[in-house]
Amino acid sequence: MERRPGQTRDYGRIWALSDGRAGNARQAEALAGALSSHSEILHLDARAPWRWAAPRRLPGAGQAFGDAYAARLDTAPDIAIGCGRQAALATRLAGRRGARTVQILDPRIDPRHWDLVVVPEHDALRGDNVLVARGSLHPVDDVWLASAREAHPALGALPGPRIAVLLGGDSRHGRFDVAAFDALADRLDAILACEGGSLLLTGSRRTSPGVRDALRARYAGHAGCVWADARDGANPYAGMLGWADRIVCSSDSVNMLSEACATRAPVFVFAPGPLEGAPQRFVDGLFAEGRARQFEDTLSAFDVTPLRETARIAAEIRARLGL
Repeated sequence: MERRPGQTRDYGRIWALSDGRAGNARQAEALAGALSSHSEILHLDARAPWRWAAPRRLPGAGQAFGDAYAARLDTAPDIAIGCGRQAALATRLAGRRGARTVQILDPRIDPRHWDLVVVPEHDALRGDNVLVARGSLHPVDDVWLASAREAHPALGALPGPRIAVLLGGDSRHGRFDVAAFDALADRLDAILACEGGSLLLTGSRRTSPGVRDALRARYAGHAGCVWADARDGANPYAGMLGWADRIVCSSDSVNMLSEACATRAPVFVFAPGPLEGAPQRFVDGLFAEGRARQFEDTLSAFDVTPLRETARIAAEIRARLGL
C-alpha cells in the first residue's frame, strides 16, 4: 500500500473525492456520509498530462490537482474515498501521505494500489480487497426519503397513485431518444386514462435536448410535476422518490435504477431496445430478484424489499479497516 507505516488513526476525518460529475460525486459522498459525519467534499480537476494517465502516477503527480490539493495533503485525512478515474489518482496521492484509501469503480489498474476498491456486481473486477455492491452507492434510505417528503410537501397532495418517471439518455450501452420518450409517454397516458393518478417526470444530466423539449411540450402544465433542466428551477427528484407510489425508470441509468430500487415503491423498467454490457446485467438481476419488473401496459403494485447497499458496504469497510 502507498502510505507511511507506523501511524495511528482515530478515523475522524474523511475526504470524499470526485471530479464533480453527478454519478461519481454522489457515490463518493454517500459512502463518506455513511462512514462519518466528519466528511469533507472535494471536487477536483486533474491537469494535463496527469489527467490523461490517471490513476497512474506520472512524475510530478503531486501537482496534478494544483497547489491547493498539494497543500491539503500535508494534513491528509484518515480515510480518502474516491469515485472515478481522476479521483483514483487523488486517493493514491492521499494514500502516500498516510490516508487509508477506498476507491469506488474499477480503477483499471491493480486494485492493490488502494486499501479497498468497491465495484458494482455487474462489473468484472474481483480480488481480495475488492468489495462488490449491487448497483451504485447512494444516500437513499428511510431517513433520506422522509426528509425528501418534508422538503416537497406539494407533491404529497397530488392525486394517487403518484408515478415518478425517471428519464435517462443515450449512452454507449443503449439509446433513449425522442422516439423512445414518445413510446413511453403513450403508455403512461393510456394508464392514467384508465386508472387515474399523477405523473411526476424528471430528466437527468444525460437526457438529450430533444427529449427535454419533448418532455416540456407534452407535459408542462398537464402533469403533476415536470422538470427538464435548470430552467424549471430546483430539481424535485428527491421529492419524487419520496412521494412515489410507483416508479418508472429508463433502463440506461444504473444510478437512477439503484436509487429507485432503494425506495419502497414498485419499480418498472422501460427499455426501448436492448442494452449492452453491464447495465443489461444489472437490469436482468433486478428482474430475477423480483425487485423490478419490465414496464409494459400496466403498473400493478407488487411487494418489494428496498435494495440498499451503501450501509452494508460501509459496515464491511469498517470491519476490513478495523474502524
